[in-house]
Amino acid sequence: MSKGFVRVASRDEVPPGALLGVEALGERIVVCNVDGVLYAVRDECTHEYYPLSAGELNGKTLTCMLHGARFDVETGEVLALPAYESLKTYEIKVEGEEIMVALD
Repeated sequence: MSKGFVRVASRDEVPPGALLGVEALGERIVVCNVDGVLYAVRDECTHEYYPLSAGELNGKTLTCMLHGARFDVETGEVLALPAYESLKTYEIKVEGEEIMVALD
């Protein structure tokens, strides 16, 4: 099945340094704005399935507020325990002011 891009937000909803939790086609995604560059990852910590949109973004590091697991929003890589499984990342693009995420 080919990927299709789905609109998830407008650019003004995710200012630099912000997180925005969205749902698209049944998937929970958090859009992260790192100094104007947008990233999208699954909105669920791989440790205890807590919403990462309730977390904190510091540069490219997203911290889960439940137990402090940290992830790189660009790669999904785990940066700090207690999580050990990487996050799913999504391809993202901006068309005009619309933020689009690729979903299967």
